[in-house]
Amino acid sequence: MNQLLVFLMALLLQALQAACRSKSELVLENLALRQQVTALKQKDAIAGMDFFTVPTIRFRVLYVFFVIDHGRRHILHFNATYHPTARWVIQQLREAFPFDTAPRYLIFDRDSIFNKNVVRFIKSVGTKPSRTAYRSPWQNPVAERWIGTCRREMLDHVVVFGERHAVQLVRSFVDHYHADRGHMALGGEVPDRRPVAWKPSPTAKVVSLPRVGGLHHRYEWRDAA
Repeated sequence: MNQLLVFLMALLLQALQAACRSKSELVLENLALRQQVTALKQKDAIAGMDFFTVPTIRFRVLYVFFVIDHGRRHILHFNATYHPTARWVIQQLREAFPFDTAPRYLIFDRDSIFNKNVVRFIKSVGTKPSRTAYRSPWQNPVAERWIGTCRREMLDHVVVFGERHAVQLVRSFVDHYHADRGHMALGGEVPDRRPVAWKPSPTAKVVSLPRVGGLHHRYEWRDAA
């Protein structure tokens, strides 16, 4: 009986706390909700850019730069170099956003390579630069998620020989990422919107198509010969 009373008192206390929340707390909750809705509406106008490092067989460090679209998770551009500079980054951005295709917002961190010249170029193409806070990679989540995916699903299983080899590997993975790999954020679809393939005939069989040098596979229906 005493346990039941304690339980009921706890429920009553929770109800009183919920009813007595301050107006400021409610305002903050509504603001957070509006920000989430706004982010969902604007995701097609947002892109993120970042670097990640890749060690080579000669113990050198490659820097892989990429730009990713938030809407369909497309890798808009990528490249690798041993010696990244601000001028090199600006050239990569020119290649990423040709013919007035720049997004409305571009998220990036506070790496010193993204200096005032890079920011000036971003503004010149009509994009609003959005820097993350110091040591806050979670504020560029789509880019950080792709780095982790690329490492776990490809780079952790290969030995990179050099710059050209790294670009070749990442290109093959990006092709697989766009055309074959489903995404929870896209409702299980792939960035390139691959249509659902139904079984074409009762005798059709599932065949395996190697991707990324056999590291991954795509499965399709094929009619028996």
